[in-house]
Amino acid sequence: MASPSPSEYLRLKLVEKVRGVFNDIEGGEKPVPVSDEALFVKDTPIRLVHADIVAMMVGGIRGLLLQMLHPHALQGVLDHSNFRSDMHGRLRRTARFIAVTTFGHRDDAQKAIERVNRIHAAVGGSLPDGTTYSATDPRTLAWVHVAESTSFLAAYLRHVRPDMPGSEQDEYYRQFALIARALGADPVPTDRREAEAIFRELRSDLATSPQAREIADLVLSQRPEGAPPAVQALLGAEAVALLSPFARSMLGLERPGLASIPARAATWGMGKTLRWAFRQN
Repeated sequence: MASPSPSEYLRLKLVEKVRGVFNDIEGGEKPVPVSDEALFVKDTPIRLVHADIVAMMVGGIRGLLLQMLHPHALQGVLDHSNFRSDMHGRLRRTARFIAVTTFGHRDDAQKAIERVNRIHAAVGGSLPDGTTYSATDPRTLAWVHVAESTSFLAAYLRHVRPDMPGSEQDEYYRQFALIARALGADPVPTDRREAEAIFRELRSDLATSPQAREIADLVLSQRPEGAPPAVQALLGAEAVALLSPFARSMLGLERPGLASIPARAATWGMGKTLRWAFRQN
């Protein structure tokens, strides 16, 4: 068999490197196979948005920062997660859940949803003020979902497809709502207008705290195994730039200034390179 060309060799090595970041290769974990019998049809909005690696990483960081502003979601992480010692593992598991429910066979997607629901059923406790919380609370799950969905789409629009038609953006929310409802979230947006309204409504549930700021610092300073250190700084800067001013203020973060321009350009270039590597162009 002929050796691959230099460009093909580079492409394959890049794909291997990225898959190593998102999958526990040493533990025998393999990338999620794309199925023709997934919950969502090929080339529909949710598949296009969730396929872009860089946009999903930027959106994932933004979404996590927003989620930590919800006292119940934050306390669940503090009480029931090894987030501090295994942040990469937690983020990797979240990415895999998104991949399975978006691209995997519908039976595997359903099993993943059921597994998360079982985990959530065992997560609960009390806030410092004595208020009880549960990971199955529909309103808390609604904030987790709206933080994720608005963040993934915002990053995709910024870095990949700023001219994405409004109808396709609405369809993205309608598709993602299927997963959110299966996880017990309520209310769940099914278009841009509802996403904005629910986001505004749930803002009243948020609160700043030293713990939220600590988690934000951990998220922004993480160094995923196998990823170049500079990459996380670029992705983090872009995520912070996409945050609403109120969220940056609550987390004690400053909007990146002129320094964000090179970061955005570098992130755009990285995204273009990875789309080439995964043949998404």
